[in-house]
Amino acid sequence: MKKENAKALLPIGVFLVLYLGLGILFEYVMAIPMGFYNIPIVVAFLVALLVACIQNPSLKFDDKLAVMAKGVGDKNIITMILIFMTAGIFVGVVGRSSAESVAYFLLSIIPARFAVLVLFIVSSFVSVAMGTSVGTITLITPIAVAVANSSGFGLPLCIGSVVGGAMFGDNLSFISDTTIAACNGQGCEMKDKFRENFGIALPAALATLVIILIKSFGVEDIGSAIVQEYNLIQIIPYVLVLIGGIIGINVFVVLLIGIVTGSFIMLITGATEATALLASMGSGASGMFETTMVAILVSAICALIAEYGGFAALLSFIKKMFKGKKGGSLGMGLLVGAMDIATANNTVAIVMANPIAKEMSEEYGISSKKAASILDTFSCIFQGVIPYGAQMLVAVSAAMELGAEVSAFDILPNLYYPYMLLISSLIFIFLVPDKKAK
Repeated sequence: MKKENAKALLPIGVFLVLYLGLGILFEYVMAIPMGFYNIPIVVAFLVALLVACIQNPSLKFDDKLAVMAKGVGDKNIITMILIFMTAGIFVGVVGRSSAESVAYFLLSIIPARFAVLVLFIVSSFVSVAMGTSVGTITLITPIAVAVANSSGFGLPLCIGSVVGGAMFGDNLSFISDTTIAACNGQGCEMKDKFRENFGIALPAALATLVIILIKSFGVEDIGSAIVQEYNLIQIIPYVLVLIGGIIGINVFVVLLIGIVTGSFIMLITGATEATALLASMGSGASGMFETTMVAILVSAICALIAEYGGFAALLSFIKKMFKGKKGGSLGMGLLVGAMDIATANNTVAIVMANPIAKEMSEEYGISSKKAASILDTFSCIFQGVIPYGAQMLVAVSAAMELGAEVSAFDILPNLYYPYMLLISSLIFIFLVPDKKAK
């Protein structure tokens, strides 16, 4: 292990101060809508990388480039980037109409009394299949507004159920960027992480459903069900991707199947034209550009920090604060949670925490699948409840575009799933024994 050097962590501090400081300035001082997302995160990481390069003058610049190249060229980083691109193409192919078909189909066959329950279930399914919580919230929130307007259910409850379901899917999906980042960073199979994660997420989801059911029966006057056209055949790509991931088919093969079947269905149903489909594929892939660049820059920064002894110092500090395997697991979760609070991006938080968590898992004897599960779960917990996170901002924005009056602080008390997930995670860490690390 490298000699401890806490000063080597300076690039992370520079990034956090720059990103968080400007975010607070834009969002709360200057009152710019979605201020945190007006900051070019790639530029912030470039500044951090510059700081990392300036540090340790005893190491020649060419040697620093070699260290960065080794970090960026790691097999897990390359795999992560390729999956990001392929997943983006899949989401671009299946588009909005497929997700809406799932929602309107269930709303048409289930009594209006259970409409909020349907919103949670649909959001969960769509998010698992699409691998994006923000995309799911964008698609389903307008339906949640329609449910609230046509029934006696409050809008915050409807939107809170959508956000909760979206975070459930984001946490479990085989093609979500958080899963890709956590699994590749910790070196575990996605199916193994899914099985580990499912034991945490399912109890939380069931508890959430019970709470929503109790709240639903507390409403006296329920309006009529929502009737909209839908095309059920369009959900087939989702189902194939979901099944393929669960049974352990290679993620690239699963995504290729989803892209081919999705393209075929979209063309034969007339949902899109060939030229528009190709454009959607391109926009889906390019939509992953920022996430890909962040993964590359963070891997370069982390390689330099590790070379300078920064992670050795951080690991030493964590070992003093958290004792034993259970304490280490909690420390890992709080580490990625702190990163998420600072960056308001759960994928970035995982990518930043990965190298430290990898060393922690080896030091504390935590299995790679459990480490990946903890990183993904805690990042989703924090991301799901911070008022300035993309998920909350998109939900509020989508509702207000339709003339609804709602704020993030109206929705926060109705985010039952993230709260239940936190409880389930703590039970998982302190009461469920970890299997032999591998």
